[in-house]
Amino acid sequence: MKRSGNVFQQVCDFAALEQAAYRAFRANRNNGDALRFMFYLEPELFRLQRELRGGVYQPGAYHTFTIREPKVRHIAAAPFRDRVVHHAVCAVLEPVFEQCYIHDSYACRKNKGSHRAMQRATLFARHNRWFLKCDAAKYFESVDHEALKAIVHRLFKDKHFLRLLEQIIEHNAPHNAPGKGLPIGNLTSQYFANLYLDVLDHNIKEQLRVKHYVRYMDDFLCFSDSKESLHIILGQVKMFLEEHLHLSLKPNKCYVAPVTQGIPFLGMRIYPGTVRLSRQSLVRCRRKVKQREQEFVAGRIAEETLIQSTGRFNDRRNRPRLERRLTRLYARARAQWQYKTPYYRGFRHNLEHSPRRLATLYAGARREK
Repeated sequence: MKRSGNVFQQVCDFAALEQAAYRAFRANRNNGDALRFMFYLEPELFRLQRELRGGVYQPGAYHTFTIREPKVRHIAAAPFRDRVVHHAVCAVLEPVFEQCYIHDSYACRKNKGSHRAMQRATLFARHNRWFLKCDAAKYFESVDHEALKAIVHRLFKDKHFLRLLEQIIEHNAPHNAPGKGLPIGNLTSQYFANLYLDVLDHNIKEQLRVKHYVRYMDDFLCFSDSKESLHIILGQVKMFLEEHLHLSLKPNKCYVAPVTQGIPFLGMRIYPGTVRLSRQSLVRCRRKVKQREQEFVAGRIAEETLIQSTGRFNDRRNRPRLERRLTRLYARARAQWQYKTPYYRGFRHNLEHSPRRLATLYAGARREK
């Protein structure tokens, strides 16, 4: 593939930085740092442009915190001005990276995403008897900086742009080992993490000749009618990851199994004929619905927030089970109030309607208490 040049000026262009600032602000509207930057937008952008062109730009310190749902993750949030740079850089990276990817890589790409990855996996499950599931261990924390830089150098030849990319890669989160890891929280980390396994994609498709293969970030599936061939592929994938990308697979998350037992993928369980929410995801959804209900009763959140929260947990692939959850919550409330509200009279009739309607009925009944 021909390397791209003369891209650094696209990052430093004032209009590109302005568009990047507005894109970054969409997800940070209540952040004081973002509001301050946007209030002084023009002088801040000119200062950032001068620093980039002069080669004196330095990323700021991360704000770190930990989340525990669905599992423990250490997040490193960059200052808002650095996020503006990340958005401007990713606008340049995206079209170049897109030329490298195979068709069945679905993370961080337009017109792809998790839903299309599940649809593709469902299609492959209908045409094969066995699947191989693989997941990289501590993926974001294990990305090797030197290997990532080598991949990036094969795609770009603009030395100023490469220096900026190396600066972003080397500006590591405090909890990562030196020379290893991408900060979870940076937009650039998502793009680099998806690119890092692109060499594995090409190896599986072009060298191992796997016809049915799907990857979403570090979670990937291979399909075949031969159980033995999938075990061989698993051994070769392990060897390739250790030698070329310095990664390892999770021993308890990599196995070969028949498609009829269900494929755990992206929080769902995929069968040849249907897709269901995984048990762990369903438990989390129920817990969050109950938590939102308690917050609404206590007056800590508004009715609109409750409707949005409970509605987004009702996925059409799993609607009956979550509808039963909302129905039970309403039944307990009705028993406590000792009378039927106007909302209840139409409640059973509306079970076939949208999850948003269910949440509206429930919130209205609470309001009548």
